[in-house]
Amino acid sequence: MAEARKKPLISHGTAAQNRRARFDYKLGDVIEAGIVLLGPEVKSLRAGRASLAEAWAGERDGEIFLFNCHISEWQAGSVVAKFDPVRPRKLLLHKKQVRELSGAVTREGATLVPVEIRFNDQGRAKVMIALATGKKQHDKRADIAKRDWQRDKARLMREKG
Repeated sequence: MAEARKKPLISHGTAAQNRRARFDYKLGDVIEAGIVLLGPEVKSLRAGRASLAEAWAGERDGEIFLFNCHISEWQAGSVVAKFDPVRPRKLLLHKKQVRELSGAVTREGATLVPVEIRFNDQGRAKVMIALATGKKQHDKRADIAKRDWQRDKARLMREKG
């Protein structure tokens, strides 16, 4: 019998990405923030079992939280570590950064969008959040046309040698 291969745990690098954010929003300043996690959540992140598809960041009680980020429960053998997979998670930022981000959200009508969760060189989980504004439908169509042209151009160049 062939032994099932396990996916290696991530010691540093990207644990989860929000690829849809680049299509739906014009991303501005990107800020790296720490995140408050429980032990089993870190293990799930290292296994790559997280989703930022519906996630967003916002202010609550003068602090910035990550909402709707799904981190699956950690299941190791018969032990299941229970926690709420979509609980709000506090982001660790300086007070000045919190003031700047909340001011930009209220003043400019921007949105805080999580772009990726990654592990730094020390093995700590970091969330990259971007100050973003929504794109209009015609901007999205232009991006699709540009991407299609780049793909066609690359194919033509490959065929010509």
